[in-house]
Amino acid sequence: MKKFIALFALIAVLCGSSAPAFAEDAAPAAAVATTEAAPAVEAAAPVAAPVPNKGDTSFMLIVTVLVIMMSIPGLALFYGGLVRSKNMLSILMQVFSIFALITVLWAIYGYSLAFTTGNAFIGGFDRLFLKGVFDPVSGAVANAATFSKGVYIPEFAFVAFQATFAAITVALIVGAFAERMKFGAVMLFSALWFTFAYLPIAHMVWFWAGPDAYTDADAAAAATATAGWLFQKGALDFAGGTVVHINAAIAGLVGAFLIGKRVGYGKEAMAPHNLVMTMIGASLLWVGWFGFNAGSALEAGGTATLAFANTLIATAAAVLTWMGAEWLLKGKPSLLGAASGAVAGLVAITPACGWVGIGGGLIIGALAGVVCFWGVTGLKKLLGADDALDVFGIHGIGGILGALLTGVFNGFAMGGTGIIDYVNNTVVTTEIGAQTWIQAQAVLTTLVWSGVVAFVCYKIVDLTIGLRVAEDAEREGLDTTSHGEKAYNL
Repeated sequence: MKKFIALFALIAVLCGSSAPAFAEDAAPAAAVATTEAAPAVEAAAPVAAPVPNKGDTSFMLIVTVLVIMMSIPGLALFYGGLVRSKNMLSILMQVFSIFALITVLWAIYGYSLAFTTGNAFIGGFDRLFLKGVFDPVSGAVANAATFSKGVYIPEFAFVAFQATFAAITVALIVGAFAERMKFGAVMLFSALWFTFAYLPIAHMVWFWAGPDAYTDADAAAAATATAGWLFQKGALDFAGGTVVHINAAIAGLVGAFLIGKRVGYGKEAMAPHNLVMTMIGASLLWVGWFGFNAGSALEAGGTATLAFANTLIATAAAVLTWMGAEWLLKGKPSLLGAASGAVAGLVAITPACGWVGIGGGLIIGALAGVVCFWGVTGLKKLLGADDALDVFGIHGIGGILGALLTGVFNGFAMGGTGIIDYVNNTVVTTEIGAQTWIQAQAVLTTLVWSGVVAFVCYKIVDLTIGLRVAEDAEREGLDTTSHGEKAYNL
């Protein structure tokens, strides 16, 4: 507990930083570091800045658009179809508005605190308002390294790509307390949780100096010392199992407990009002997820294709196993079950997609369908919280499963990719026991950090503007009482 108190203190002071350097998930060829002109050295020949590959740049712009589609309209329609018709527009409004809010905050300070050098738990202010990315005098845009030495993309591409990750993570949370929270409270909570939970976890898991800093053993040790806390431990999270899914899921679960159950929960019918929209949303999520996972390679190369293939195959396996479990236990396979299975598979393969082979991905997907089915049935009953749209049962349980199994299937013996030794420019294997323990530390850190921060943020919101709408407003529906509109004017 003392360590976590110290971590919160570090966030509060938001320590300043040195030279801007940042990284995404350590993939099988990894790094993200800004490249700017070094101070002139007398008599030294000028060193030309690396020129980004146009193919990689185009790839990153396309995958970024795909991730935007995951949120709006994908997540919005998926969630919207699951609530009652009187709350359809409220969910659409929350997802849409959160996406806009977090995108703006990301540009102002979020990107800087997540992906510049500070300390092991939070970055600094070198990229405040995206300062230094664009030089208006020369028209030059700073570069960000990919996951191969000497390979770069324009930094704006990385900024935009990571903005979509931050935005969809915060938007995922609203499914847990759907149909009962004030719109203003949703927005205030989103800003607070993004600042004090998402940004530190992203920095801890994904920030490092980049592969070009790993020239020899001493340089590697110095570079690693500037990385995020969980990155230093060797945690593997290719595209957001901890940073996105577990992070959002535990925040949602805490909210479901604190805000309380919906009026009539367990007594009145609360079936999804439009499964057609839910199916459309799930389909958009699956398509957009290829950008989410394959794009996290930061290059249009072999690792991106591995992540792409795992995203396809693991998700399909999860659809079948969820459907089979439901068919066996309930007598009929449902469309809602198939769509939920797809999301479960997508969640579980996210941290592993670029780290494991196809066999490992297939097993992860198949297990996700069964385990997450239990998460939204058995576990939900055990917890007793009204997690309205099963955020924890799918994103939390799926994220935990995928994060842990990344440690199991990453090694050569299990058909995985291993990890890069950037000093010797070789690929080395990981050991199942050791790597799984590292993965478990990342999971536990995310659960505790995000859960505690979420609790504090909910309490702040409750003490200032209040969390929950009035009972009569909840009964009437948030569409009319909060937004003065109806989804369906029949």
